[in-house]
Amino acid sequence: MRVVFLEVDTESQWAMASLGPAFLAAFLREHGHEAILIRALIEMPDDEVLRLVREAEPGLIGVSMTTRQWLRSKHLVGMIRQHLNVPVIAGGLHATFSPEAVLAAPGFDYAGLGECEEALLDLVNALEAGRSPHGIDNIWVRGGFKPVLRKPVEPLDRLPFAARDILQEPRGTVQVSTQRGCPFPCTYCGARMFNELYEGTGEYGRRRSHENVLSELRGLRDQGRLSYVIFLDDTFTIHHPWVKEFCRLYKEEFRVPFCLHARVETVTEPMLKMLADAGCQQITYGVESGSERVRREVMKRPVTNQRFRDVFRWTREAGIFVIANYMLGLPGETREELNETYELAAELRSFDFSFFVFYPYPGTHLFQTCREKGYLPADYLSRPANHRETILSLPDLTQADIDEVYDKFTALRVKNERERWNAPASTSAPDHAYVVARNG
Repeated sequence: MRVVFLEVDTESQWAMASLGPAFLAAFLREHGHEAILIRALIEMPDDEVLRLVREAEPGLIGVSMTTRQWLRSKHLVGMIRQHLNVPVIAGGLHATFSPEAVLAAPGFDYAGLGECEEALLDLVNALEAGRSPHGIDNIWVRGGFKPVLRKPVEPLDRLPFAARDILQEPRGTVQVSTQRGCPFPCTYCGARMFNELYEGTGEYGRRRSHENVLSELRGLRDQGRLSYVIFLDDTFTIHHPWVKEFCRLYKEEFRVPFCLHARVETVTEPMLKMLADAGCQQITYGVESGSERVRREVMKRPVTNQRFRDVFRWTREAGIFVIANYMLGLPGETREELNETYELAAELRSFDFSFFVFYPYPGTHLFQTCREKGYLPADYLSRPANHRETILSLPDLTQADIDEVYDKFTALRVKNERERWNAPASTSAPDHAYVVARNG
């Protein structure tokens, strides 16, 4: 069977193909099926998307979604199904944590919950053989009951490497994931919710072996496709012995720069020097709020501002570019604490940063908090999740308060960019410098 993954762009600034379909496609191909990707670019009209899908002659359409992609995905799927009688499965964070809403929308036949390599293969085999899709673990069928979750794949090394054509990577830049799962209890992040989703079925936090990761990189190098590596793990620096051994092995064999995500709680000054020596050029840290109270009580991130100051300084001194992420308009945040976020960002002076107005993603603890406290509108799923405006009715913050600080962040970023352009060549950006928005 041919499965067509539809990648739905909603913001061209952050356009990057989803990693999930690349793993799913590789697994399907390993078992004799076809898998391709069609990208619905943000400027692409509906009839062009329909033409591309029709010409691909799919037996099944797969759409991996975050909440930010939900509204356009729902529109496109509904439009496609008016013209093509092809079943559609939704996957990803949004389908996992809002499956009922997804299956209530016209055009969606199945919702894949959690990780779905084996589940999708079972579904494809059933559809190809004309068997009923009901009763497949992890697959919620429209009109059916919530499925049982199968155990997470263990070990990760037995999965095939991601299908690179699905990822549409430019100029030798490759995206690599070395682990699944996140042990931290952050209330705003969907990654943590997978651990809770899988409670009672098996350990969701797993990591590939060093040899497995390096083998994938060797293959890319031998194809002439390896010039920069983006490690997409939520926190690359979780397990220090793994990181230490990785640095040793990577340095011995590769001379390819890389970047990663980390938390300031999980790095040390010696580790940063070791990462830099192995080729790390850039690290993205989530600061999120400048208020220690908000981080501790609202976000469940008990880390001090001094820790950010120290780690940002250690990272710069190691010769690594520092990127930071910030959130504005969090539930429970006051106007003064919102300004503390801007003040900390101005003080930390990261090489670059991203800033977003908080959105409560389904499945997260802060989503539940917003719903219980009445901050969340009843029609939240029909409202766009954008970077600028809050959908919440907050007792201590107005949109005007958020706008004021958002504009200050915008001005700070312009100032940073001007200073970078005037900086000496030795401190200019690496060729592949980037800022990544965390999942939403």
